[in-house]
Amino acid sequence: MSVRVLFIGEIVGKAGVFCVKKLLPALRKEREIDFVIANAEGATGGFGLGRNHAIYLHKLGIDVLTGGERIYYKMDMVPFIAKAPFILRPANYPPGNPGRGWRIFPVGSAQIGVISMLGQSSFARVHLSNPYTFLPELVQRIKQETNLIVVDYHAGTTAEKYAMFYLADGKVSAVVGTHTRALTADEEILPGGTGIICDSGRTGSINSVAGMKPEIEVQKFLTGIPERSEDAWDDIELQGVLLDIDEGGKTTKIERLRIPCEEVPDDRNGDRDEDRGEEGNGGV
Repeated sequence: MSVRVLFIGEIVGKAGVFCVKKLLPALRKEREIDFVIANAEGATGGFGLGRNHAIYLHKLGIDVLTGGERIYYKMDMVPFIAKAPFILRPANYPPGNPGRGWRIFPVGSAQIGVISMLGQSSFARVHLSNPYTFLPELVQRIKQETNLIVVDYHAGTTAEKYAMFYLADGKVSAVVGTHTRALTADEEILPGGTGIICDSGRTGSINSVAGMKPEIEVQKFLTGIPERSEDAWDDIELQGVLLDIDEGGKTTKIERLRIPCEEVPDDRNGDRDEDRGEEGNGGV
């Protein structure tokens, strides 16, 4: 039995949540998707994931939400994540950290293991286990139950992502890169049957600076003065990759996705407010 997995590129801000709400139900039905993973590292205000946004995205049809170095940015996530088996923080965080870094999920009559892993470059504030030595040991443990394994590798450089791709080839079904919020065009299946892409992009505003209003982000670079970022809403779309994985755990097809959201949010109908909340705590 093959499994079709949708990996949604990083959801950024209210516009990203709006895209998921408007596009995912039809996409899941039309493409006969069995399982949905999404990186939600920027869902709440562009920086982190709040409790209520997590619950809302899960209700919209996302089976697993992964994070990265900002997984604990919203204070309400710290006590909540241990109670939410559908949220994964990086597995190579210190073992005493709240939450879990991997889990095996049922998909029809099959099972799929999902791993969240954080790279080393640019994350000096986080004390990590080495992902290159940590992943093979973790994969051996998961393979006692299933050969279907998808890894979200949240890393800052192309070199470390490709090093992980070749390390993981033949060991896992797919390694999907996240963090840069820029969809790359290098999707392929490696010789060992592992599907890879350097970055699965972002879901939210494309005419923006990483999903944020350009004028504010430009001003911060010009002055060096901190200023609160704001969600951008121009040219919103859902990005990501679609993976077909066979029963042996090999990816047989990988397809890059860019799906524009034709519907424009209308404040009069509360569209923007519905995908909302207090950005400090992730309220909906």
